[in-house]
Amino acid sequence: MPLTAPQKLWQWLAPRLHLLVLLPTVLVLGCSPFLLMGRRLRENASVWDLTHVYLGLLLVPLSILLLCYCLSGGRAKQFFPLLEPSGLISDLKGLIKGKLPKGGGNGLFSLLEGMCALLLVATAVTGLGWFLTEGSSEALVWRGWHKDLGLAFFIALIAHLLAAVSHLLDFFRN
Repeated sequence: MPLTAPQKLWQWLAPRLHLLVLLPTVLVLGCSPFLLMGRRLRENASVWDLTHVYLGLLLVPLSILLLCYCLSGGRAKQFFPLLEPSGLISDLKGLIKGKLPKGGGNGLFSLLEGMCALLLVATAVTGLGWFLTEGSSEALVWRGWHKDLGLAFFIALIAHLLAAVSHLLDFFRN
């Protein structure tokens, strides 16, 4: 049975999602320290504000697609191994003994990747909520959630990067 157009698009997009999410994410995070936004995007908004807002809006569908990828094709057990925690428990026991977890499988590093995807979606969606309620008192509530989730995502992303580097070091050592 031949693939439908959406299936062909997904087949092309899925292996590229990580990179398609990575590039705007780096730019959005890079702009974050320079933002001057509260209840609304100012009329004379800076390039930092505009870049953050519009690339952030692009990240809404991209982050949702990335999370869908993490949950499809049997990968939910890999990225969210809480129902089958044997790999996660093994990694945690190894950490106690001073051993770094291995990449792949359903262990700690995979859970970290899944949490990054989940936090990115939450950050992007709260940013969208902030954008849609622009000018209202609700905008500040969305902004607060967005900032808190953005910080949680940033911390998880740093942990993800450290895990990736340790995985590469382990790969080259062996």
